[in-house]
Amino acid sequence: MTKQELVSKIAEDADISKKAAEDALNSFMGAVKGALSSGGSVSLVGFGTFGVSERAARTGRNPQTGAEIQIAARKVPTFKAGKGLKDAVNN
Repeated sequence: MTKQELVSKIAEDADISKKAAEDALNSFMGAVKGALSSGGSVSLVGFGTFGVSERAARTGRNPQTGAEIQIAARKVPTFKAGKGLKDAVNN
């Protein structure tokens, strides 16, 4: 499902305009980005939790030359599905 398909589905289910649905979706995505960029997490009971995980620095290899390269430490966004979402997918 693409973002536009999701906007259409939200608009249809909530009986609102596509513009209002897109604004709501953009607001949600902005709130999640803001919370994660400040080191927090977002928990939606029954759906899942968005969080941030730290990856340690490590040594990798350039596949073309075989030379070792250093890969810097970084933060990555994570998502852990909640029980309700897991149950919906498995039924």
